[in-house]
Amino acid sequence: MTLFQATLFTAIFLIVFGAHFLWHGMRSAPSVQAFPRSQTAAYILLGTAAAWFLFKITQLGPADFGQYKHLLFALFLVVAVGSFYYVPDFLAVRGLAALILLTAGVLLDAAYMELPPARLFLVTFVYLAIVLALILGANPYKLRDFLGWLYKQERRPRIFGAIFVAYGLLLLGVALTYHA
Repeated sequence: MTLFQATLFTAIFLIVFGAHFLWHGMRSAPSVQAFPRSQTAAYILLGTAAAWFLFKITQLGPADFGQYKHLLFALFLVVAVGSFYYVPDFLAVRGLAALILLTAGVLLDAAYMELPPARLFLVTFVYLAIVLALILGANPYKLRDFLGWLYKQERRPRIFGAIFVAYGLLLLGVALTYHA
C-alpha cells in the first residue's frame, strides 16, 4: 500500500465514521451502545482479527521464530477459539482493538521512510489509535463507559462526529497533496 492510498483510505473511513455520528446524533444511541457486548460484532471483528493474525504467523521468517510458526499458529488458534468460550464479555471491543493494531501496522509501513512531512498527520492519528486500542484491549468496559457519557447530552455525538469528519477532510486534503 502506498502512502497516498493509506492516507486516502484512512480519510474516507474517518469521514464515514464521523458522518454517522454527525448525521444520526442521538438516534444512533441504541445500536452504538449495544456494540460492546454484541455477539455478532464479536464474531466478525475478533474472527477477522484472528484470521489476519494467524495469516501473519504463517508468513514468519527464520529471524521471527519462523521455525516455530506451526506451534505458534496452533497456540494462537486455541487462544482465539477459547476466547469465545472463556472470555465472551466485551469480545467485540477486544476484536476491534486487535483490528486497529493490525491495521496500524499496515498504515505505518506505508508511511515509513516517506519524504512528505505531511505524512505526520496520518502517523499521528495512527499512534493515537494504537494508544486507544491498547487501552480498550486491556479495559474494554471503558468503551461502554465512554458511550454512556457520549449519549448523555444531545450535542455530544454530533461534536464527536464533527471532529472525525474534520480530521478526515484534513487527511483527504493531505492525501491529495502527495501527487501534486
